[in-house]
Amino acid sequence: MASSDSATSPADHKRPRGLAPFLRSQMRNIAPFLTLIFLSGFFAIASPSFATIDNLGNILTQVSVTGIIAVGLTFVILCAEIDLSIASIANVTGIAVAYFTLQESYVNIANIPMPGFAAILLALALCALLGLVNALGLTIIGIPSFIMTLAMMQIAAGVSALLVRGQIAYKVPPLITTLGSGSIGGIPWIVIVAAVMLLGGHLVLTYTRFGRYVYMVGGNREAAEFAGLNVKLILGSVMVISAVCSGIGGMLGVAHFGSAQQNEFDTYLLDSIAAVVVGGTSLFGGRGGIGNTIVGLFVLGVLNNGLDHVNIDSFLKILIRGLILLAALVINVYAQRLREQAAE
Repeated sequence: MASSDSATSPADHKRPRGLAPFLRSQMRNIAPFLTLIFLSGFFAIASPSFATIDNLGNILTQVSVTGIIAVGLTFVILCAEIDLSIASIANVTGIAVAYFTLQESYVNIANIPMPGFAAILLALALCALLGLVNALGLTIIGIPSFIMTLAMMQIAAGVSALLVRGQIAYKVPPLITTLGSGSIGGIPWIVIVAAVMLLGGHLVLTYTRFGRYVYMVGGNREAAEFAGLNVKLILGSVMVISAVCSGIGGMLGVAHFGSAQQNEFDTYLLDSIAAVVVGGTSLFGGRGGIGNTIVGLFVLGVLNNGLDHVNIDSFLKILIRGLILLAALVINVYAQRLREQAAE
């Protein structure tokens, strides 16, 4: 009779044994933490003004708009899809809320001016509609998300151009002004909003049935369909969520920057994708989450802020950001290969 010590199951043979296999299996999660620690230590040594409480507040404020947009993008990437229209939707929503606010002086019902919340609701309805178009193109027509959202990027840019017509708008509803540029107890409201949205996204993905469905669809779409999930509904939902998060980020961003103008959010496309991917969420879907996105936001925030504290060529700064994103992509792909090898 074989002893109990020698009896092993097939799962035991696949389970990583030892420190090295464990580190390889967790590379996607460990690498961003190590990068964050290294960058923080380097800039703290290179610049005395970096490692201060005030500068930490600056970093949090600087990544807030990106964080709000990245919440929705995390849902999309977890489903193994992509949304290239997030920056354009953020821009058109920010312009729209300023545009509708401007119409308060001209649109009256029984001589009562349109209230500020109506402008907010109309702007949110616009970004939700654009997200719904993305969803329908992906799920009903069958256009790949890369192509569909690339087209939406141009459509949203066109709507922005029609609304702003080369001008700059400054007036937004008081609520948006407060949340975008105000503070409470020394803490900017925009940081609080970003934290609340990141927490909300984490709770949805971790503790709700919809969150489990997102991971199932991203992990194995065919298995999710066999399990009876409405995969198209889930994919469509995450596209709308991404658009709404982008719209909220766009509205608050306009208030934070002090104006609404065309192409104001162009850089946020790369920043948001980088935050999600650098943090360790898998481009292949089913792995990662809001926690990874938060780490990615801090990596980008520390990098951008730290480079401003040291004497580095501004063009070199762009190169460094690109190299870090490339490294994150390499780790992402390599981690996926290790996962596939472990499953064989």
